[in-house]
Amino acid sequence: MSRAYLFPGQGSQAVGMGKELAEAFSAAREVFQEVDDALSQKLSKLMFEGPESDLTLTENAQPALMATSMAVVRVAEKEFGVDLAAKGAYAAGHSLGEYSALCAMGALSIADAARLLKLRGQSMQKAVPVGEGAMAALLGAELDLAQQVVAEAAQGEVVGCANDNGGGQVVISGKKSAVERAIEVAKAKGVKRAMLLPVSAPFHCAMMQPAADAMAEALGKVQLSAPKLPVVSNVTAKGESDPDDIKKLLVQQVTGLVRWRESMIWLKAQGTSQVAELGAGKVLAGLMKRIDKEVEPVSVGLPAELEAWAKTL
Repeated sequence: MSRAYLFPGQGSQAVGMGKELAEAFSAAREVFQEVDDALSQKLSKLMFEGPESDLTLTENAQPALMATSMAVVRVAEKEFGVDLAAKGAYAAGHSLGEYSALCAMGALSIADAARLLKLRGQSMQKAVPVGEGAMAALLGAELDLAQQVVAEAAQGEVVGCANDNGGGQVVISGKKSAVERAIEVAKAKGVKRAMLLPVSAPFHCAMMQPAADAMAEALGKVQLSAPKLPVVSNVTAKGESDPDDIKKLLVQQVTGLVRWRESMIWLKAQGTSQVAELGAGKVLAGLMKRIDKEVEPVSVGLPAELEAWAKTL
């Protein structure tokens, strides 16, 4: 069996994330402590107890999701003796999840990943004043139709495709007025559902350029090694291993389209037969079911799930 590891992105966070892992395994507690220390913040307390409004803030959600994924990885390695690199072929992460994937594959330290994601969240939030940008989900639309919708709706304002999630789900992002026009255009073109998303900034569009510049500067100061397994880039939708290329792509990713559907199709073409989603929630496993039913999706985030999955390896 050829296996790929998937790491969730924003939207998968929930109060209580990682708590059962921390209660059951010292390896998980060590990860959460490492992240808390790196950020000089009790992020783990916020993850376990909330409030949800604070956890949902981009600057908290991003490192929190990475921390939960890395807790799963460390428990698999230290408590169950799983060598992820030996048992898999590729890793991939959705947006911020790409940092989790790089961390899991030994390319980034946990402390550096936490600090980079904190900065990434803060920079994305600061890039556009609250209320000026928006994102919307087009359900029942493939990428080519979504691209027609945003082209028609732009009228000189920024609006573009942000996430091609697969299974007829495309997220668009940009200036609020342009996104609202795009919703009306989408409905006129017969898109099943088009709705605004409860997000605080328009991610993955040209309005995020200030955040991309901040990440370019921060990544320039960080040691990034070659990952143990190729990590699929959101920008190229194929496996990448060169540290310099990966850094450039992480910068481009801030303003670019998350090519998730194409990434999963690429993994299938490489012979991937199972994708294991390591971390909070089950979003990516659900998307895989819609993209290709032949690939087995497994969600591994809770102690029982981890134990059951480790026995199959």
